[in-house]
Amino acid sequence: MDRTTRAVLVLGPILTIVFFFINIYLAGFVFVIFITVLMSLLIMQDSTSLPDLTAALSEDAKTLILTNVGSAAAHRIHVTLVPADKEFELPSLGADESHRHPLGGMMTELKVVIRFENNEGREFSQSFLLSALGGNYDPLKPLLPLFGWK
Repeated sequence: MDRTTRAVLVLGPILTIVFFFINIYLAGFVFVIFITVLMSLLIMQDSTSLPDLTAALSEDAKTLILTNVGSAAAHRIHVTLVPADKEFELPSLGADESHRHPLGGMMTELKVVIRFENNEGREFSQSFLLSALGGNYDPLKPLLPLFGWK
């Protein structure tokens, strides 16, 4: 547990008790804020070591681009290209880093299966369907497109 979480755990109940003697409603307000800040800190700790790899084809469809958009490095990366019957491995890919792998020819459609580990050894697996004619990964695309989103 880090220093900030310990400080919140100590100061929250103390401030709640102090404000309880001033006004019970004010103490309730401080307690709700204490619980909200504590839960936010615990959620942030869960997301500190999560790599997230994405795959995309280059504009000429001759190169596979792997990008780590997560918050930690990915280790022991194993990539399988399904219809091309190719496999390759990477030792690691840091946060916000990219790797370009030449495919040897133009690919129109490709399924990429990626297996990797985070710093603690937890395994992850993702798969992507890639097409040279469109459909690239867009992290800002909403799940349900509303109001004419393009």
